[in-house]
Amino acid sequence: MKKYFFVTILVAAVVVSTSFAQKTSPTISFKKTSHDFGTIKEDDGTATANFEFANTGKGPLIIQRVIASCDCASVEWAKEPLVPGAKGIIKVIFNPKGRMGRFEKLITLYSNAETPSVVLQINGFVQEHTKTIEEIYNRPLGDFRFKNTYAAFGRVYNNEIKTDTIEFIYFGKESVKIGYKNEGLQDLSVKFVPETLKPQEKGLMLVTFNAKIRNDWGFVIDRFTLTQNDKDINGSLITVSASIEENFGALTEAQRANAPQIDLPDPNFDFGEIEEGQLIEKEFKFTNTGKADLIIRKIKPSCGCTTVEPADKIIQPSKTSSFKASVRTNGFSGKIAKSVTIITNDPINPTVVVRITGTVNSPKK
Repeated sequence: MKKYFFVTILVAAVVVSTSFAQKTSPTISFKKTSHDFGTIKEDDGTATANFEFANTGKGPLIIQRVIASCDCASVEWAKEPLVPGAKGIIKVIFNPKGRMGRFEKLITLYSNAETPSVVLQINGFVQEHTKTIEEIYNRPLGDFRFKNTYAAFGRVYNNEIKTDTIEFIYFGKESVKIGYKNEGLQDLSVKFVPETLKPQEKGLMLVTFNAKIRNDWGFVIDRFTLTQNDKDINGSLITVSASIEENFGALTEAQRANAPQIDLPDPNFDFGEIEEGQLIEKEFKFTNTGKADLIIRKIKPSCGCTTVEPADKIIQPSKTSSFKASVRTNGFSGKIAKSVTIITNDPINPTVVVRITGTVNSPKK
């Protein structure tokens, strides 16, 4: 009986306590919980949204913290308690710089109100600012400004010719002739349209890469410099890159079935820990499991510290061959990772990469 009486009193106490809290706790009420900025211009800078609210409860309201879902939005609010009936503002400042396109951000507010958290939302669309000529043509070379100074051709088949176009503008005061120095690169040709430019005139540089003349495999890089009225432009280096591959697209199913196939079962070598100056050596064995001669097109290490000695360039079907890789560790310390790329006439797996990893310990002083 005593136990029942105690439980009854406890339940009554909880009910009274809850009822009292409801009568004395603050309540936060917003006029709106979302704001659409519409279209904002990036050039116009920050945009502000004010969220008005009131304490419609019976106790003082305290905004404890406000968190934005993005660092592009900052929030300002009054830190002092709001008495019942008082009004306040949550000021959300949105920075559109670098935020082009449509956006939607959330601001979460925490308080001592009956509902302890409220989520506000801002959205809109940021219109990219109008770029200046200097921003568009952001690579200055002499009296010229280029959109970029790198012609990246990506994959190029070994019998293919590709052309890339780079835009530029002339900022000099008199008409000028633009040209380039070939430096004996027969696989590259460059044409300027127009070749003679007037002040503020725009032009095109057409860079043509001939993979057949280059006669190489894998990732290759060429460079050339520009001239202005047949005189060198200091620092005017233009870089050209391509990854030369064999075109296996025309092979029939029968040709693929009778093609060579490289099988290198263990392409990774961890040498563990060694002391600086020690030579790392590893022999990688592979087999031609196909039905035609496997041709080693190229073996290329990732750095000059690695040398490779292939045993054979042509491997008959069912035959096994190897190549030795050695890495000089002078000047290295800590974890290192080197690689060797093998390019073959295997249409299924024309590029194989082996990796050499480990730790080089510096000599103790």
